[in-house]
Amino acid sequence: MRVTVYSTRRYDQRALEAANAVAGHQLDFRDETLDERTALLARGSGAVCAFVNDRLDAASLAALRVADVRLVALRCTGRDHVDAGAAARLGITVMRVPGYSPHAVAEHAMALLLALNRRLVRAAGRVRRQDFTLEGLVGMDLHGKSVGIVGTGRIGTCMAGILRGFGCHVLATDPVPSAACKAMGVRYVPLVELLDRCDAVTLHCPLVHDTRHLIDAAALARMRNGTILVNTARGAVLDTRAAIEALKSGRLGALGIDVYEAEASIFFRDFSDGIVADDVFARLLAFPNVLVTAHQGFLTHEALRDIAEATIRNVTCFERGESVPETTVVPELASVG
Repeated sequence: MRVTVYSTRRYDQRALEAANAVAGHQLDFRDETLDERTALLARGSGAVCAFVNDRLDAASLAALRVADVRLVALRCTGRDHVDAGAAARLGITVMRVPGYSPHAVAEHAMALLLALNRRLVRAAGRVRRQDFTLEGLVGMDLHGKSVGIVGTGRIGTCMAGILRGFGCHVLATDPVPSAACKAMGVRYVPLVELLDRCDAVTLHCPLVHDTRHLIDAAALARMRNGTILVNTARGAVLDTRAAIEALKSGRLGALGIDVYEAEASIFFRDFSDGIVADDVFARLLAFPNVLVTAHQGFLTHEALRDIAEATIRNVTCFERGESVPETTVVPELASVG
């Protein structure tokens, strides 16, 4: 099957080519982002492979249908950027990666937490300037501290294991508690109690209607002064403008994000010789206690392999006419991340 692969980076191409060695699909790699304008580049392909910031709204899907595309193979788990209702009406099947190495994202979240707590970016910058003073670099022992996890799916459960290894008291909130987390000694509490009691909070929930701006001004106001907040889930789970106000007031002690609610126009692009025309994002970067990475939580060899293998498997199953309910995106589940 011919597949046009959008938003391709070299690491994507290497992983997909390795996964496709036996399946033998014809992969047409493009660096363009998929949207209504670029959809016609897929003409002649029965399928497209799209990433998390490709546009799969009704207009883009309609353009793909004009190009005779029958399958959208997402090389990501999240599907909140897909208008699954429009896809169904157009007769386009959408398939996603059901999961990949949860350790990749959990370990990245822990790296952000550690770097913020021990001021590692500031410390490294000082040493490079041959300034070996320590003023302003005081952190806290994570051992014995209370850390909250919002969302205990596969990634949140991995995060709980890491935090328990550090000797943290772990609180969690999730509509469906994890038996594995409970076995570790994780205590489930309502979100308001978690925010009240924790020294650090890490977000691992999907983006659905009820979690959009889950951490808003009211939630931030419930946190202890100086709380560290880490978001490696979805950008829109956090109200960025509210977070900026909480940083200004000192309520939020530090913020680490690997996702941003308006990241589609910024991440995976090089602006080193230009200007990022996003005033909110620029304001975030101005804080010394904010650490931003550009959606790289998934970027490990193991996760890339898992994603590529699942994507190629989905294409093969579609070509054979095999039904794969656990990876097929349907309208009633479209907003579940």
